[in-house]
Amino acid sequence: MWLLVITTLLWAASFSLIGEFLAGRVDSWLSVLIRVAFAAFVFLPFLRWRGFSAKIIALYMLVGACQLGIMYFFVFQAYKYLSVAEFLLFTVLTPLYVTLIYDLLERQRLRKGYLFSSLLAVIGAAIIRYDHLSESFWLGLVFVQLANIFFAVGQVGYKRLMEVHPIPQHQAFSWFYIGATLVALTGWLLFGNKTMIPTTHAQWWVLLWLGVVASGIGYFMWNYGATKVDAGTLAIMNNMMVPAGLLVNFAIWQQHPDWLSFTIGASLIVASLWVHKRWILLPPSHKTSSPQRD
Repeated sequence: MWLLVITTLLWAASFSLIGEFLAGRVDSWLSVLIRVAFAAFVFLPFLRWRGFSAKIIALYMLVGACQLGIMYFFVFQAYKYLSVAEFLLFTVLTPLYVTLIYDLLERQRLRKGYLFSSLLAVIGAAIIRYDHLSESFWLGLVFVQLANIFFAVGQVGYKRLMEVHPIPQHQAFSWFYIGATLVALTGWLLFGNKTMIPTTHAQWWVLLWLGVVASGIGYFMWNYGATKVDAGTLAIMNNMMVPAGLLVNFAIWQQHPDWLSFTIGASLIVASLWVHKRWILLPPSHKTSSPQRD
């Protein structure tokens, strides 16, 4: 759980940095490629292929391709049409995608309790960011939802792989990032604008931070943490990025949120975690015992 919290704080700064320094200035596919390539270099020393079947390696590459390569492309596209605040608003459906995909993969049925606690988190995040929206928000909405879906597929896919085909996680991530890099490289070669490249030191420093820290270290901690909690908690933690991202936006760029809606929405997200842990994970007769994990 603490790994998810720490990663949330790391990622909170990323939303503002992308919107302020990269979106519309550096080609989307190139931004993704540089970011995931830096992350891949972090885990390159752990790359191993002996003892692993080609199928297992391919599956870990696939979840990396979804969670980072494809997801980030849609993220950078969305920033062309949305402000940071609007982008954060449209991420609120991610918890529902996580619970739906996990239930369909693991149980072939939906758990209403998990949907309820995730819905509380969605409502809380929506309260925080309900505001006037720009005219281009519909296109931005589509891109963000595609990013949300691929992000959820990557998270759930990694969690399920570790449950069914576990391998050392630092080695899994070496293949995870290679999968993401191959997707980003292919996308840049086929569709990238070769003239939109980083031109300032600030842009390169932002890409270095996003690649080594936010992606290289951050996604390892997030996915490692995801294997230690149940799917409902993972879903709810996805929406903790909304209040965290807005606080960073306020602290660095002095963009003031509506403090009343912020307080109500953030409280509801925290309450959804408590409801999930107290009333959904544990049966009534075992509320004093340790939480069960999926």
